[in-house]
Amino acid sequence: MQALLGEGFELSQPRVNEWGHRLLPILKGALDELGLLPARAPQRFAHRAQGHGEVPDLIIDGTARRRQRPKNPATQAAHYSGKKKTHCDKNVVIGQAKTQRVGFLSQPYAGKTPDKKIVDTEPIVYPPGTTLHQDTGFQGYTPGVQQTCQPKKSLARESARRPRSACTARSHAFGSR
Repeated sequence: MQALLGEGFELSQPRVNEWGHRLLPILKGALDELGLLPARAPQRFAHRAQGHGEVPDLIIDGTARRRQRPKNPATQAAHYSGKKKTHCDKNVVIGQAKTQRVGFLSQPYAGKTPDKKIVDTEPIVYPPGTTLHQDTGFQGYTPGVQQTCQPKKSLARESARRPRSACTARSHAFGSR
Protein backbone atom coordinates (compact mmCIF):
# COMPACT_ATOMS: atom_id res chain seq x y z
CA MET A 1 0.00 0.00 0.00
CA GLN A 2 2.79 2.41 0.89
CA ALA A 3 4.57 1.61 -2.36
CA LEU A 4 1.38 2.41 -4.31
CA LEU A 5 0.91 5.71 -2.48
CA GLY A 6 4.58 6.53 -3.06
CA GLU A 7 4.15 6.01 -6.80
CA GLY A 8 0.96 8.07 -6.89
CA PHE A 9 2.41 11.03 -4.98
CA GLU A 10 6.01 10.64 -6.20
CA LEU A 11 7.33 9.98 -2.68
CA SER A 12 9.63 7.29 -1.35
CA GLN A 13 8.09 4.48 0.72
CA PRO A 14 9.77 5.69 3.96
CA ARG A 15 8.39 9.21 3.35
CA VAL A 16 4.87 7.81 2.83
CA ASN A 17 5.26 5.88 6.12
CA GLU A 18 6.35 9.06 7.91
CA TRP A 19 3.38 11.05 6.57
CA GLY A 20 1.02 8.23 7.48
CA HIS A 21 2.19 8.37 11.11
CA ARG A 22 1.79 12.17 11.15
CA LEU A 23 -1.66 12.29 9.57
CA LEU A 24 -3.36 9.29 11.19
CA PRO A 25 -3.89 10.97 14.61
CA ILE A 26 -5.36 14.03 12.85
CA LEU A 27 -7.73 11.83 10.84
CA LYS A 28 -8.79 9.90 13.96
CA GLY A 29 -9.45 13.14 15.83
CA ALA A 30 -11.57 14.54 12.98
CA LEU A 31 -13.62 11.33 12.65
CA ASP A 32 -14.14 11.21 16.43
CA GLU A 33 -15.27 14.85 16.48
CA LEU A 34 -17.81 14.05 13.77
CA GLY A 35 -18.98 11.01 15.74
CA LEU A 36 -18.01 8.58 12.97
CA LEU A 37 -15.64 6.35 14.94
CA PRO A 38 -17.21 3.27 16.54
CA ALA A 39 -17.49 3.21 20.33
CA ARG A 40 -14.70 1.19 21.94
CA ALA A 41 -16.03 1.35 25.50
CA PRO A 42 -19.03 -1.03 25.86
CA GLN A 43 -20.69 1.18 28.51
CA ARG A 44 -20.78 4.16 26.10
CA PHE A 45 -22.31 2.31 23.15
CA ALA A 46 -25.97 3.01 24.08
CA HIS A 47 -25.34 6.73 24.51
CA ARG A 48 -23.43 6.96 21.23
CA ALA A 49 -26.02 4.96 19.29
CA GLN A 50 -28.84 7.19 20.57
CA GLY A 51 -26.89 10.30 19.54
CA HIS A 52 -27.16 9.33 15.87
CA GLY A 53 -30.95 9.20 16.03
CA GLU A 54 -31.05 5.84 14.28
CA VAL A 55 -33.68 3.19 14.98
CA PRO A 56 -31.86 0.60 17.12
CA ASP A 57 -32.04 -2.34 14.67
CA LEU A 58 -28.59 -3.85 15.24
CA ILE A 59 -26.52 -6.77 13.99
CA ILE A 60 -23.82 -8.33 16.17
CA ASP A 61 -21.10 -10.59 14.83
CA GLY A 62 -17.57 -11.74 15.52
CA THR A 63 -14.74 -10.93 13.12
CA ALA A 64 -11.29 -12.47 12.81
CA ARG A 65 -8.18 -10.68 11.54
CA ARG A 66 -5.23 -12.75 10.44
CA ARG A 67 -1.96 -12.21 12.25
CA GLN A 68 1.55 -13.44 11.93
CA ARG A 69 2.05 -16.86 13.51
CA PRO A 70 3.48 -16.31 17.02
CA LYS A 71 6.80 -18.03 17.85
CA ASN A 72 5.85 -18.90 21.45
CA PRO A 73 3.94 -22.25 21.48
CA ALA A 74 1.50 -21.11 24.20
CA THR A 75 0.69 -17.91 22.29
CA GLN A 76 0.36 -19.95 19.09
CA ALA A 77 -2.23 -22.19 20.70
CA ALA A 78 -4.25 -19.23 22.01
CA HIS A 79 -4.34 -17.44 18.65
CA TYR A 80 -4.98 -20.52 16.50
CA SER A 81 -8.62 -20.21 15.51
CA GLY A 82 -9.11 -23.79 14.38
CA LYS A 83 -10.81 -22.48 11.26
CA LYS A 84 -9.00 -22.18 7.96
CA LYS A 85 -5.77 -23.10 9.78
CA THR A 86 -4.96 -19.48 10.62
CA HIS A 87 -3.73 -17.55 13.62
CA CYS A 88 -5.89 -14.51 14.28
CA ASP A 89 -7.22 -11.88 16.65
CA LYS A 90 -10.99 -11.59 17.15
CA ASN A 91 -13.30 -8.66 17.79
CA VAL A 92 -17.05 -8.34 18.19
CA VAL A 93 -18.67 -5.74 15.94
CA ILE A 94 -22.14 -4.23 16.31
CA GLY A 95 -23.54 -2.45 13.28
CA GLN A 96 -26.73 -0.67 12.30
CA ALA A 97 -28.76 -2.99 10.03
CA LYS A 98 -30.16 -0.23 7.79
CA THR A 99 -27.13 2.04 7.35
CA GLN A 100 -24.49 -0.69 7.84
CA ARG A 101 -22.59 1.77 10.06
CA VAL A 102 -20.35 0.17 12.70
CA GLY A 103 -21.35 1.46 16.13
CA PHE A 104 -19.20 -0.67 18.43
CA LEU A 105 -15.88 -2.49 18.10
CA SER A 106 -14.69 -4.60 21.03
CA GLN A 107 -11.14 -4.94 22.22
CA PRO A 108 -9.13 -7.64 20.43
CA TYR A 109 -9.11 -11.17 21.85
CA ALA A 110 -7.08 -14.27 20.98
CA GLY A 111 -8.44 -16.19 17.96
CA LYS A 112 -9.49 -19.20 20.02
CA THR A 113 -11.95 -17.11 22.11
CA PRO A 114 -15.61 -17.84 21.22
CA ASP A 115 -17.85 -14.91 20.22
CA LYS A 116 -20.20 -15.46 23.17
CA LYS A 117 -17.33 -15.37 25.67
CA ILE A 118 -16.25 -11.98 24.25
CA VAL A 119 -19.73 -10.44 24.73
CA ASP A 120 -19.99 -11.99 28.19
CA THR A 121 -16.68 -10.30 29.08
CA GLU A 122 -17.59 -6.92 27.54
CA PRO A 123 -20.51 -5.32 29.47
CA ILE A 124 -22.24 -3.89 26.37
CA VAL A 125 -25.06 -1.45 27.12
CA TYR A 126 -27.70 -1.29 24.35
CA PRO A 127 -30.06 1.61 23.55
CA PRO A 128 -33.68 1.16 24.68
CA GLY A 129 -35.98 -0.51 22.14
CA THR A 130 -33.15 -2.38 20.39
CA THR A 131 -33.76 -5.30 18.05
CA LEU A 132 -30.59 -7.39 17.96
CA HIS A 133 -29.86 -9.83 15.12
CA GLN A 134 -27.24 -12.41 16.08
CA ASP A 135 -25.87 -15.61 14.57
CA THR A 136 -25.56 -19.01 16.24
CA GLY A 137 -22.13 -18.07 17.64
CA PHE A 138 -24.06 -16.10 20.28
CA GLN A 139 -26.32 -19.00 21.33
CA GLY A 140 -27.41 -18.33 24.92
CA TYR A 141 -26.53 -14.61 24.84
CA THR A 142 -29.56 -12.74 26.18
CA PRO A 143 -28.79 -9.03 26.56
CA GLY A 144 -31.34 -6.55 27.88
CA VAL A 145 -32.85 -5.62 24.52
CA GLN A 146 -36.45 -5.47 23.30
CA GLN A 147 -36.06 -8.30 20.79
CA THR A 148 -33.35 -10.77 19.72
CA CYS A 149 -33.41 -12.57 16.37
CA GLN A 150 -31.32 -15.64 15.67
CA PRO A 151 -31.45 -18.01 12.69
CA LYS A 152 -32.92 -21.44 13.29
CA LYS A 153 -31.42 -24.55 11.83
CA SER A 154 -33.78 -26.38 9.51
CA LEU A 155 -33.78 -29.21 7.01
CA ALA A 156 -31.35 -28.68 4.13
CA ARG A 157 -34.07 -28.55 1.47
CA GLU A 158 -36.19 -26.08 3.38
CA SER A 159 -33.26 -23.77 4.19
CA ALA A 160 -32.33 -23.72 0.50
CA ARG A 161 -35.78 -22.32 -0.29
CA ARG A 162 -36.04 -19.76 2.50
CA PRO A 163 -33.94 -19.07 5.58
CA ARG A 164 -35.80 -19.13 8.91
CA SER A 165 -35.12 -16.99 11.92
CA ALA A 166 -36.64 -16.81 15.35
CA CYS A 167 -37.15 -13.53 17.16
CA THR A 168 -37.74 -13.38 20.88
CA ALA A 169 -39.41 -10.30 22.30
CA ARG A 170 -38.92 -9.17 25.89
CA SER A 171 -41.88 -7.87 27.83
CA HIS A 172 -40.06 -6.58 30.91
CA ALA A 173 -38.45 -3.20 31.54
CA PHE A 174 -35.17 -2.98 29.66
CA GLY A 175 -32.13 -2.73 31.84
CA SER A 176 -28.60 -1.82 30.87
CA ARG A 177 -27.61 -5.45 30.49
